[in-house]
Amino acid sequence: MARTLKEITQDTRARIAVAASAAVVAATVWGVAALADSGPAADGKGGSVANEGQGRGPETPRAPQAPQGPQMPEGIAHASEAGGNAVNITIDDGPDPTWTPKVLDVLKRHQVKAVFCMVGPQAGEHPDLVKRVVAEGHRLCNHTVDHDTGMDKKPVEYQERQILEAKKMIEEAAGGGAKVEYYRAPGGAFTPDSRRIAAAHGMRPLGWNADSKDYRAPGVQQQVDTVKAELRNGPTVLFHDGGGNRSQSVEALDRVLVWLKEQGRPTGFPVRTTP
Repeated sequence: MARTLKEITQDTRARIAVAASAAVVAATVWGVAALADSGPAADGKGGSVANEGQGRGPETPRAPQAPQGPQMPEGIAHASEAGGNAVNITIDDGPDPTWTPKVLDVLKRHQVKAVFCMVGPQAGEHPDLVKRVVAEGHRLCNHTVDHDTGMDKKPVEYQERQILEAKKMIEEAAGGGAKVEYYRAPGGAFTPDSRRIAAAHGMRPLGWNADSKDYRAPGVQQQVDTVKAELRNGPTVLFHDGGGNRSQSVEALDRVLVWLKEQGRPTGFPVRTTP
């Protein structure tokens, strides 16, 4: 039996209503699911990372950034890290197989740490002594390859070679990742260039204030008296463990350390960086 126009119209309207209702339900379900997946990402504080990066391929891992240490000053250091009336003991021209062990024994007996300013080839010839210096808690200092007291009159390239080759020799002799922390020019022959080169390679230029004059072998007591008198100039004391017979130096160092203890003056290391 044929349907009337009115019946066809009513049936079409009913189908449209059902389809619209289904669309609303589907949209509602999708919206709930979307909100559930986004979670707290809506407020910018989190979110799922399960699919992060998909379609982009694996990311190349970033190399860890090397720690940036403080800038090493180019100025010549004199002060002590221990501050106050502390004294820095520095030992030059070694290592020497005869005198360095005796100096180390004196320092150990007094429980004092020092800076050893080493000549590169000497360190290369006696790595056992360099290792002992490091193992006993002392610090390393670069005293160049040839101990050329006239290097301040030489070209910059020569100064750079003297400093950097000695640094390599000393650190290779020390092993274990030990670093040369200071640079002392032979005879105090610093230049702006040598200080710049040293500082750029992590070595603080290191001076002295009280020179024992032990290289002249003036006698033990004369050395002690000289140190006592010159300490008014500043806290860094200079002795030697190389370059000749240092028997007087060993004895004078012992007496100086006894006197410092009597005076209530502690010992420390020279400053490396500006606080």
